[in-house]
Amino acid sequence: MDIFETFFNQANTEKSGQMAAYMRNQFPFLGIPTPKRREISKNYFKQNEVKQIDWAFIETCWQKEEREFQYLAIDYLLYYRQLLDKKDLPKIQKLITEKAWWDSVDALNAIVRVLVLAFPELKTTMLEWSTAENFWLRRVAILHQLLLKERMDTTLLHQILSNNLNQTEFFINKAIGWSLRDYSKTNPAWVTDFIQENKPQLSALSIREGRKYL
Repeated sequence: MDIFETFFNQANTEKSGQMAAYMRNQFPFLGIPTPKRREISKNYFKQNEVKQIDWAFIETCWQKEEREFQYLAIDYLLYYRQLLDKKDLPKIQKLITEKAWWDSVDALNAIVRVLVLAFPELKTTMLEWSTAENFWLRRVAILHQLLLKERMDTTLLHQILSNNLNQTEFFINKAIGWSLRDYSKTNPAWVTDFIQENKPQLSALSIREGRKYL
């Protein structure tokens, strides 16, 4: 039995409606709870180990209607993240911008973080994304250093955040606040200074989130 058939066999119509509603009915769902989906996926990956990323498999997942299949593709990339190369970033960019919503974008953000850490030259791409027309790419640029603590490149963070001041898009302003809030646990002085210097250009949401732990 292949992984797609296994997923279909786990479908739950009651849960599918609830899950779709939670995502504002952006996508249909099979109704597989996250812990169960991850268990099925992990077992499948362990039983079918690969030595290089199968992008055809990922593309198949992304083209399926039910949202769990996009989650499956992301689980796959996370499981095999050590096999990723910098040349894979354009393919991940495509995933970020197709069937985009915060759930897939923020999960793919973790994969981008792995790549940028492994290949620091990709920081230039993050700067490019920070001014992209597509706001989901800008969101990833803002958040890709999340959780890095002392490894944070503050020069890069400052430039990316500065490129996204005076915004009205909720998902951008939320991301700015989230990045500042997270880094404030490590370097509260830096965050305090950034907010003070840019207060007129920051949204109330970004300021409120950024100051949460200050």
